[in-house]
Order: sequence, then structure tokens, then C-alpha cells
Amino acid sequence: MATQEIQEVLPPFLTSNSDPPAVFDGTTRLYTTYYCPFAQRAWLARNYKGLHDTMELVPIDLDDRPTWYKEMVYPANKVPALEHKKKIIGESLDLIRYIDANFEGPSLFPDDPAKKEYTDELFVYSDKWNPTLFFYLRGTRSEDEMRTCFDKLEECFLKYNHEGPFLLGAQFSAADVVYAPFVQRYYPLFIDLHKYDITQGRPKLAAWLKALDSVEAFRQTKWDDELNIKIYKRRNLGIV
Repeated sequence: MATQEIQEVLPPFLTSNSDPPAVFDGTTRLYTTYYCPFAQRAWLARNYKGLHDTMELVPIDLDDRPTWYKEMVYPANKVPALEHKKKIIGESLDLIRYIDANFEGPSLFPDDPAKKEYTDELFVYSDKWNPTLFFYLRGTRSEDEMRTCFDKLEECFLKYNHEGPFLLGAQFSAADVVYAPFVQRYYPLFIDLHKYDITQGRPKLAAWLKALDSVEAFRQTKWDDELNIKIYKRRNLGIV
């Protein structure tokens, strides 16, 4: 088992009225936003490795960002960002690798060379896969493109599905961390906005979503579906 049952009290969001933490004082901090799927990637990696007491969560309110975050912490003014050894590391895909390589705990990356190579392929593909779905929801990609994206993801499970339900088979891994935060949000969002069940006709995708709930670190970082839908509509579609 990768993590024990840990009930973490999540700190409140920091806003424009919040004082900054003691930046670069040697504390390891993960600047995040609970409802952001990119940020969840790093948060999920943190929790899977059991770093609750090692890596402090600093949630940033993206609708009311503190000015000090851009000025003192991360000029890109995005989340996630990791403060570690008095430097800042950004970009969610890079942070999955960085957290796994620089902190103790169960590895998110396989030892098997073939699975390592496949993980790299899935990392690269995510940068094409996710924007297509995002822009479909914004009305600038076709329904055929959207369906193809989910069909391609279903096909991604074929390589190791004989071993188990995750992207690399029996073991939850970095490959799952890359996609899980987005699919977990897309599933209810597509039903709500388009009456479209992304798991229909895609049994491996459905089994994967079910298997994710068996991973304690995923459950710890899983945000409420209704809140996700509400936040997405407000932030991306202007629906209050």
C-alpha cells in the first residue's frame, strides 16, 4: 500500500488580503489550488509518496491572487509551483518527475524499461490530448475530435490491461497521475454540459475510473464533482 489512511486538514485559500509565508526560509511548500487539475497532479504525487508532513500545502485563490505570489514566488503566476531548497519549480508534468526523484516514498515510475518508455509516451501525448478536450468544451473543436480523444485514451489501456486496470497494469503510477485529475473532472462535466457519458462503450476507461477510487492518495485529492462543474462553468463559460 502506497499511503496510509491520512486525514489531512486542508489549509484555507490565500487571497489578495493574505500575508505571504516566509518564502525561501527552507520550508518545502507546494503552491496549489484544490480545484485545478494541473495542480492536482503535483498534489497527488505528494500524497502518494506520503509527504504530508514534509511538503506544506499553500493553496492560492486563482480568482483573488495575492500580488506577492507573482512578485516573490513564481513570476509565471500559475499553480502548481514547488518551493524546495530555496528555488521554485513549476509545470505540473515536470513536478511529477521532480517530486518522485527528490523525495522519499513509493516510486511513481516503473523499473521496467518498456514501461518507462511507455510512460514517457503518455506524458508527451497528454499535451495533445488535453487541449483538444478543453477547446471542445469551449466550442472550438469538433465532436469527432472529442470522441477520438477518449477513444485514444481507451486504447492506451490495451498495452498492459492484462496486468490490471491502470495505465501500466496492476500498479498506479505517474502515467495515471497525468490523466486522472482531468478525466475525473471531464466525466461529470461532459454529462452535465453535453449529456455525454465518456465511459459509454469504453469499458477500460470505466474500470480505470473505478480503480482510481481504490488509491488513497487519489481520494485525498479528489475534489467534489458538483463544485468542479460549478467552478468550470463560472471560470470558463461565464455561467454563474
